[in-house]
Amino acid sequence: MDSLAPGWQQIAGHEWAARLLSGAIAHERIGHAYLITGPDSIGKMTLARTFAQALNCTAEQGRRPCGICRSCKLILEDKHPDVRVVLPEISDRGIQSIKIEQIRRLQQDLSLSAYEARYKVALLKRFDTANPNAANAFLKTLEEPPSNVILLLTAMDSDTILPTVNSRCRTVKLRPVPTMLIEETLMTRHHVRPEDANLLAHLADGRLGWAIRAHNDPALLQARRTQLEALHQTLPGSLVVRFALAESLSHKAESLPSLLQTWLSWWRDLTLLSFNRKTPAERITNIDEIELLHELTEHWLKSGVLAALRQTEIALRQLNQNANARLVIENVMLAYPRQA
Repeated sequence: MDSLAPGWQQIAGHEWAARLLSGAIAHERIGHAYLITGPDSIGKMTLARTFAQALNCTAEQGRRPCGICRSCKLILEDKHPDVRVVLPEISDRGIQSIKIEQIRRLQQDLSLSAYEARYKVALLKRFDTANPNAANAFLKTLEEPPSNVILLLTAMDSDTILPTVNSRCRTVKLRPVPTMLIEETLMTRHHVRPEDANLLAHLADGRLGWAIRAHNDPALLQARRTQLEALHQTLPGSLVVRFALAESLSHKAESLPSLLQTWLSWWRDLTLLSFNRKTPAERITNIDEIELLHELTEHWLKSGVLAALRQTEIALRQLNQNANARLVIENVMLAYPRQA
């Protein structure tokens, strides 16, 4: 990273992507559209914003992005007049989606000349949430992009994007950051205590952005603890207890995806340990649950653990398809083995 400008230094764990985008600018081979993919909070928007900064930084070449010029600061704060950020809207059920009205407003803005920047840039977060009308409307912009306009899309996975959109973008696929690198980054750059950095690095599951957010916002860790307590309440419970809990949880439909993601992470850890009790600790996400996980591998069949994992995955997909929340959670409760 030493050969890159200061602004790229924050892209810890994704140095190759920083070099790729920096090189595109240096060699004047900038694509008109990029699709940056990877898990939630892995650094997609950080990379996209840094690229937007580098495209419009006013520092001398070789030092872009500098991170301190007016342009860089405005882009970081999402206040630059020539850099538009489109975020998914969230429904009452907690479902994210980019709507056609947002795309139309963006297209109108992109048709105008830049106020001050070299490039007008559009950052579309989680474009995989765009509804079909929005995605098809945006396709027109991809097919006939205005001059000096760069389109930066982020998504969890390129497979969830319309093939016609996907094929018109250069894809940058971010991979999970190694646990040890996250731990080191937290300690050296964010001055996190070693024991806290170790836990956060494991819980981050390769997502440095999540680890930083969790360090700065204790409510994230508290929410996870509450979600795990609900799981621990479920496992020894009878069907009556489980269904009562399912009814209670279904009244907070907007929080269910996050809850099930936490449960899914826990079942993945248990699955790993069930099939290999010598699984290295660095591969376990819920490291603070390791003793309980090892204990449960002694009592539950592998098939039961795997069934619970699969049903949790199914439940997440069903919620994304607007399925009945209570029925989804009840099916999860039926699939989970009972803790003696």
